[in-house]
Amino acid sequence: MGSILECLPRGSRVAIIRLRSLGDCVLTTPALDILRRARPDLRIGVAVEDRFRAIFENNRDVDEILTDEAYTVRRWRPLLCVNLHGGNRSAWMTALSGARFRAGFGHFRFPFIYNALIPRAQQILGVDRTVHTAEHLASAMFWLGAARMEIPRAKLVNRANGDLATAGACATIHPVAANAEKTWRVDGFLAVAEHLKNGGLEPVFVGAANDDLTPFRAFRVVRAAPLSEIKALLGRSSLFVGNDSGPAHMAAAFGLPVVVIFGDSDPAIWGPWRTTAEIVRAPGGMAHVEIAQVLDALTRLRVHA
Repeated sequence: MGSILECLPRGSRVAIIRLRSLGDCVLTTPALDILRRARPDLRIGVAVEDRFRAIFENNRDVDEILTDEAYTVRRWRPLLCVNLHGGNRSAWMTALSGARFRAGFGHFRFPFIYNALIPRAQQILGVDRTVHTAEHLASAMFWLGAARMEIPRAKLVNRANGDLATAGACATIHPVAANAEKTWRVDGFLAVAEHLKNGGLEPVFVGAANDDLTPFRAFRVVRAAPLSEIKALLGRSSLFVGNDSGPAHMAAAFGLPVVVIFGDSDPAIWGPWRTTAEIVRAPGGMAHVEIAQVLDALTRLRVHA
């Protein structure tokens, strides 16, 4: 018997379960690219929470963006359903998909749901090291039957024409994160903004609706903008500086030079994928990262004051 992809008739439908979060959604796009190249005839649907659907909008590797409800996946009538999320909800969405082939990693919960258990990425890739999230997700496509290839950069498509899309040369700064352990200090980001302003780049601070950006009000602030507008802003930016979080992966997908400040997370797993990048860390965690370290990283990227 051939691979699962070889067993799918032309025009078959495939459902990819990728409910959240922002960085994971962005890092799923290389896997979709590989799947599309392997079988251009397939109809690919991605099930994702509505707040993250903009990550997949206008991507030619995606034929349909499905809601995060089990009935929409079942109504898509996939022959193959691939769970790349791994949580309880995504497992039951896979179980109820009606797909002949139900694929998920062997370490996922409820393994009995799957009739195609994907080995760990290290086994598929033949490596004995920590693998990046993009590699982990892409390895599933290799196991399903896609030809081995270099895993491409993440892919975001920017077709916005709003105010953010037409901004002048700027540097996007994301000074917030999901928790304090991943958030660098305010005075550090203010010093970075002054440095960039003096170097001729307009600093633009971005954050979600529940993020407090008032300490940065002396600069341009974009708060609670839709993801489509953040894509537009990043598409026009010359540089990204921020904490280890979803927008850093968006910036990397556009090929921006990035400076990412890490706390306890492992950059080998979550670092910027396939772009010019500087990772800034310090023994003891985020609180010990010095302003000079970040400014030095900018200098190495040839962004001068």
